[in-house]
Amino acid sequence: MRQPPSQMKQIAGSLLVALAIAAVAVAVVTAHFGPTSHAELEVQEERIEMREEAREERAEAAEERREAREGN
Repeated sequence: MRQPPSQMKQIAGSLLVALAIAAVAVAVVTAHFGPTSHAELEVQEERIEMREEAREERAEAAEERREAREGN
């Protein structure tokens, strides 16, 4: 008959399993959300806003040019 594993072997095995579970959890979360920080997200949002403002300014300038041509 086999003897049951010693308590130290059980603890070591449990720790290894816990580390493996933690590693998998970190990998899944990182793959799903990505390593993007809050600051990087703010910079991306600011760039989007700047592009939208520039687009609106170009549209307004084009409208003003069109009105100036029609008025002449």
